[in-house]
Amino acid sequence: MHDLPTALPYDEVGRLAALHALALLDSEPEKEFDALVALAAELLGCPTALLTLIDQKRLWIKASTVPGARELDRDVAFCDRTIREDQPLVIGDLRDDRRFADFPLVTDGGMRFYAGTPIRVADASGTRQPIGTLCVLDTQPRSLNAAGHAALRHLASLAEALIAARRNALEAIRFATSSEEMTRELVRKERIFRQAERIARIGSWRLSIADSRLEWSENVFRIHGLSDGAVPPLDKALDFYPPEAREMVSDIIARTIETGRPFDFETDLITADGRHLRVRAAGEPESADGVVQALVGVFQDITERFELETRLRHSADTDALTGIPNRAAFDRELDRAMDRARVEGTPLMLALIDLDGFKGINDSLGHAVGDDVLRMTGAALSEPWLHGCFAARIGGDEFAVVITDPALIADPDALRGRLESALHIPVEAGGITMTSAGSVGLALFDQDCHSLRDFARRADVVLYAAKRARVGQRPGVRRAA
Repeated sequence: MHDLPTALPYDEVGRLAALHALALLDSEPEKEFDALVALAAELLGCPTALLTLIDQKRLWIKASTVPGARELDRDVAFCDRTIREDQPLVIGDLRDDRRFADFPLVTDGGMRFYAGTPIRVADASGTRQPIGTLCVLDTQPRSLNAAGHAALRHLASLAEALIAARRNALEAIRFATSSEEMTRELVRKERIFRQAERIARIGSWRLSIADSRLEWSENVFRIHGLSDGAVPPLDKALDFYPPEAREMVSDIIARTIETGRPFDFETDLITADGRHLRVRAAGEPESADGVVQALVGVFQDITERFELETRLRHSADTDALTGIPNRAAFDRELDRAMDRARVEGTPLMLALIDLDGFKGINDSLGHAVGDDVLRMTGAALSEPWLHGCFAARIGGDEFAVVITDPALIADPDALRGRLESALHIPVEAGGITMTSAGSVGLALFDQDCHSLRDFARRADVVLYAAKRARVGQRPGVRRAA
């Protein structure tokens, strides 16, 4: 009989929380996970391969190469011991191990060999928690060589990548649904997103250091738009990246070979048939005697997720009514502009704008006309003469412009005049014509502006002085004859 190593302590509460957050338990079969266990069985020469999840009291089988029950009690599952270890668990003959010899899978199921490794995911705090295993079983005693150990580890990495991709799709959907402005589109996209959860679009690769020979799985060929066949040499594989990304990818590979540290990056890819994709590549070294012999990793098409995030970022930064940036985007842009001005000494000016008599237009002509005024104001602040400036709607009838053009900054009186002229907007409803106008406060940045609030307060003072000068003035009103 062989004693097992003492199980390492782990956080069961955190582990279960990480597991349940995935929404994987009791889910429908998914072809990516079925393909993974089939690959495990083939590579390790075992008839049975499983991807298991360990719940509080049960082991549930997400994918299996053999039919049968999909769950069993946790206390009679080999995988419960596996998740307590910090390394793969391999039992050459289960009958000779006093901890497992009387387990039903041994006495009734005839299992003699087991090899499993934990599958880990990050919980809310970033701690990697063992949620289940990738394992193989056989009815004959056997051993696992170094190549088998490596294959088991790499397959577990693929399983973790598949689960992470699935979780990212869920998180993208959850994030999208939180945005009211995206609700209608999300209803239309919901079916596509559900499909994206099931389809990981991921492949595996290996780069031999000695001869720079690449090995690709079938899906890596598919992502590149190539038919399965001879893998291109490394320099030709790099040609699929845009020119500006090739040096970055080469440097990342060289740095990992030199330091032995894993990498994980995203970049663009141009397929053989001319499609532009966003891809994620992750890899780690395969070493022998402290020397990196190869790099192994995964390659994933993340185009849908990337495009979704881009649209969501744009939506979150855009005012829905005027189509120009909103207050959050303005604050970030002004912060960046102030940082550049401090470091580089470039000129910077802030214009704050308040529409005069806007309430009167709303009250007299209706909110629909008021909305038209806001839209036309946004358009006026996006005219070509303000190209390079950053205009935003920062409140109900308040706008702001970040100005970095030295020519505009050099003549503030002319700039104020042009802005005020652009803000004269006539509107008409029910035979009544009114003209919207705006007060402008300009402030020049200097080193006394220590924060965004300081800079805005300076422009505010000028703005309200301009408004006081307009007391008694109201939008022009003209009735149709």
